[in-house]
Amino acid sequence: MQANEQLLPITLGITGASGLIYAVRAVKYLLEAEIPIELVASKATYQVWKAEEGIQMPAEVNAQENFWRQQAGVPDGGKLRCHAWSNVGANIASGSFKTQGMIIMPCSMSTVGKLAAGLSSDLLERAADVQLKERKPLVLVPRETPLSLIHLRNLVTLAEAGAHIVPAIPAWYHNPQTILDLVDFVVARALDQFDLDCVPLKRWQG
Repeated sequence: MQANEQLLPITLGITGASGLIYAVRAVKYLLEAEIPIELVASKATYQVWKAEEGIQMPAEVNAQENFWRQQAGVPDGGKLRCHAWSNVGANIASGSFKTQGMIIMPCSMSTVGKLAAGLSSDLLERAADVQLKERKPLVLVPRETPLSLIHLRNLVTLAEAGAHIVPAIPAWYHNPQTILDLVDFVVARALDQFDLDCVPLKRWQG
């Protein structure tokens, strides 16, 4: 990756799939590496925060930056801009807005299905559709099990369209000691798709 490309932001989409910790850790490592983030959380994300963590995610976009920084443990440093899921006129909705690409983590099967069908009912889906049409990296981290035949076919459709499918499946060869070690493995592999090595990870040496 060229030096000037390092300044381009990563679009981080967060859906209502279980596993918001993946998004939190991605925010942490991207901010610490001073890689700008354009963040959009789907409408269902609010419900998942309440169900999984008992936390009310603020609806106001201006309050969301502090919320994500607090969850990630990075109160300052780096650039983070949050967008409302309903704001389909935001910068990331246009192919003329330059980014390194987009990660959707975690990615629900509902989102996978809509993207596979070419539907864009909110900003997150529109931003992802833009990556595909512009042939920019789109990384999906699906968090579902088991997968139905419909799920599998939708994932194949997106892979054929150019998306990178990085399931939330950790490895054990790096000798994980905590749950966060397992989470960070998945985050690192997702960021590897952009050639970003900003997550401390014991990699396979053979």
